[in-house]
Amino acid sequence: MLRRTFITSSAAVAVAAVAPLPAAAAPKRIGATDVTRLESGLGRLTEIDDRQGGHGALERAALSGAAAALALTRENASARTRARLFAIASDYTCWAAWSSIDARRLDQAETYLDRALSLAGLGSDTTAALRVWNFRSMVAYQRSDGATALAAAHAAQAATITRRDPLFASLAHARTAVAHSHAGDRQAALRSVGRAEDALGRARKVHRPSWADFYGRAELVALTAIVQDNVGMGAEAEASSHRALAQIPARFRRNRALATARLALAQLHQGEAELACSSAADVFTVMDGDPLPARMRTLLGDFHRDLLTAAPGSAAANDWTDNLRANWSRP
Repeated sequence: MLRRTFITSSAAVAVAAVAPLPAAAAPKRIGATDVTRLESGLGRLTEIDDRQGGHGALERAALSGAAAALALTRENASARTRARLFAIASDYTCWAAWSSIDARRLDQAETYLDRALSLAGLGSDTTAALRVWNFRSMVAYQRSDGATALAAAHAAQAATITRRDPLFASLAHARTAVAHSHAGDRQAALRSVGRAEDALGRARKVHRPSWADFYGRAELVALTAIVQDNVGMGAEAEASSHRALAQIPARFRRNRALATARLALAQLHQGEAELACSSAADVFTVMDGDPLPARMRTLLGDFHRDLLTAAPGSAAANDWTDNLRANWSRP
């Protein structure tokens, strides 16, 4: 009960942080204070997502923030401030899209991404555009649309920001690697992983949008594990998953749970059903009783299906099935 209260109150704080000012209190000219207030709301959404993942309260807070930013574009503001407001609206809309992706509401996510890309264009924000293409590739991957996943990843690579910031170049190469691995192109996938590693090695600590906090060495290793498992490198995928879990900060709880599920799949694909079931059960421990985002449920569903194919009727499979039933519908 206390945990659910915390999450609900956190979302309420985020909504309050991005809510538009009452008309009577609105400044005659929009300036840096208004922009800073809206940007701080983006940071709060990042904190909520790190803990729980995508959910309705996060989506509503994101849409509220986008509306607040767009409302201010209609006030008296410099061209530079107005462009920044459009970019902020794009970032908020991307958060709504991300919440839909995590909840596996892919049609809604694509609608939000169309809007976010348009707003990024109005704000001349190439970083926001990269984020949209990264999400586009993720959506296509979840739809098993390999051609679109790869095309979107290439569009992310082409974003201007990748030529100025190696970290974003690394993210785009990593997404390309996942798309290649889904198509079974082992050589191209591993080549893209190498490019992602090289780019990340050149990245420096500079100010970036709060949404980019998730990406670094640990996330790249976690994505590498996905690539390796997809192209049949089970032992390497297991090792990469272990390395990722050793590096992912505790505050990225949802990401740790996903990496744990990926570890279980890599172990299962090597024939280690009992060990894999133990790892899969750890997902529930990591999430600590909070609802599982639909994307995580899908991953566990994939594990369950593969387990029943690889070890039907085994003691490990039976125990896992009981565990899954006990935790699946937890509120």
